[in-house]
Amino acid sequence: MLEAAILVVFPILVAYSGSSDLFTMTIPNRVSVLLVAAFVIMAFAVGMSADEWKAHVLGGVVVFVPCLVMFGLGWMGGGDAKIASAIALWFGFGPDLLAFVLFTAVYGLILTYGLLAFRLVPYLPGVLARQDWLTRLHHPKTGIPYGIAIAAAALHVYSTAGWLKLAM
Repeated sequence: MLEAAILVVFPILVAYSGSSDLFTMTIPNRVSVLLVAAFVIMAFAVGMSADEWKAHVLGGVVVFVPCLVMFGLGWMGGGDAKIASAIALWFGFGPDLLAFVLFTAVYGLILTYGLLAFRLVPYLPGVLARQDWLTRLHHPKTGIPYGIAIAAAALHVYSTAGWLKLAM
């Protein structure tokens, strides 16, 4: 049962956050709260040591502080900052966190350039123009739903992270 939870809870919540950002340009607070709560439950269930707890909390803080600054400067949305920090809590301070941050940057770059190219298309044809989420993404004044890049990076890193070793 614990193994199934480790394999399912994190990926579902992360995938939901990315798809929510894609379709609505928001990431509900409840997703970040659920990720933190699930981390706490899983950490107790696997018997995480005090030192491991500290490393995971440090990972969350290390991501939260710069995200908070970027949010304050208007460079990042609040939902993006919260979800990235909640995800970082799962990875802890170490190689998984570094991989998450680097993949987030790479996927964010790909997403940003892809959306900028998409926005160069003068108009959306037929059925595409009737999709609210697509017209929102197509509008040049709309921001970048960076939660997609955050989610993609999290799922990429989670596939080789320490949590999966616990589930096997």
